[in-house]
Amino acid sequence: MIGAIWASDMEPDIGQEISLPRPSSESGVSVEEALRARRSVRAFTAQPLTLAAVGQLLWAAQGTSSSGRRTAPSAGALYPIEVYLVSGDVSGLAAGVYKYQPRAHALSLHAPGDSRNNLARAALWQHWIAEAAAVLVITAVYQRTARKYGSRAERYVHIEVGHVAQNVYLQAQALGLGTTIVGAFRDRRVRDVMDLSADEAPLALMPVGQPK
Repeated sequence: MIGAIWASDMEPDIGQEISLPRPSSESGVSVEEALRARRSVRAFTAQPLTLAAVGQLLWAAQGTSSSGRRTAPSAGALYPIEVYLVSGDVSGLAAGVYKYQPRAHALSLHAPGDSRNNLARAALWQHWIAEAAAVLVITAVYQRTARKYGSRAERYVHIEVGHVAQNVYLQAQALGLGTTIVGAFRDRRVRDVMDLSADEAPLALMPVGQPK
């Protein structure tokens, strides 16, 4: 692994870690306020996301909690979920597909270039996905859970995706951002766009941006 660097507009090397700003554990928005105001957003302005906001969203999805585990519960603490950032318009971060590294709270470049349009096509031409500043792609490696829970693994993994998505929804609301969860897409095409490994299944897309 190439050593970690701070984000910049220069494109990093494949696999190179990019350190994210430290996530905040405080906010002026209570959980109750975020729940009351939460809505699904499918229309975004052209305003870019900040790297701090991206880091906060990724931490909410799969970051390390105060217990040393993850912010979203996982059956058996086996953590089958992986989260990717498809960056198109993030200040100080080159467009590309990045994999979130929870323990380091960092990104590693998975594939260069802006993949938002290709992802929107894979999601049955939902064009508004490409208009979001970035897209979180939630995937899972079922075998991590199946080794312990066998045939129950699929159910447990899908429950976990719900935990992750709700964390992202609430964190986005607290940041004044908008998102929604997208499950309508062609799995094979998303796999190709994201260059996922054979054992990794795409389960949800979450476009994120400033709501109109």
